[in-house]
Amino acid sequence: MGKGADSVSIIGGADGPTSIFIANPHTLEEVMELLKREYGAVEVSNQSHNYLEQRRCLKASLVMRYRPDLIGELMDLKPPRGEDAEALKVFLGQIQERNNRAAEIADDIFPLDFHIYEIVRPENGKMQVEVETVWQVLGGSVSGDRKTMKQLKEVLKKIYLYYGVNEEDIKNETERYKSLLTILCP
Repeated sequence: MGKGADSVSIIGGADGPTSIFIANPHTLEEVMELLKREYGAVEVSNQSHNYLEQRRCLKASLVMRYRPDLIGELMDLKPPRGEDAEALKVFLGQIQERNNRAAEIADDIFPLDFHIYEIVRPENGKMQVEVETVWQVLGGSVSGDRKTMKQLKEVLKKIYLYYGVNEEDIKNETERYKSLLTILCP
């Protein structure tokens, strides 16, 4: 490739990539199309237990990060000191209450556009890719035997590279940039 706007360069060091220059990122909508077109990914039903639980957890996490004001006093929980079992039980209950409160916030107040795609390998392996387009979240996980997991991790790297980053992401060390670095560096 040349050094134009479409160029991708990864400069490797002894520990793997040390510098990343990607000037042609894609949207999450384009990533979802790639998943279906190139990898035969199938979207998980938004009524499945897996989908509902992951959406609930993601929403709680995003609310705590971007709109902690919606949770109120439960945002500033402090773990108990010492080994008081009863205090720990109360603390864990408060965490559960905080997660429930975040998950129950109406979508018109805190919207999500969440999708899960699965790529299943006949040799006993599976990859899930989670995409949330409102808050721009891309995540993935792989399972299976060692060989299949290694193959699927390579596919996941390709997906993250396709999603890419731009100069601003690199300059500002955005979550998008940090996610790409995490996936590329073993």
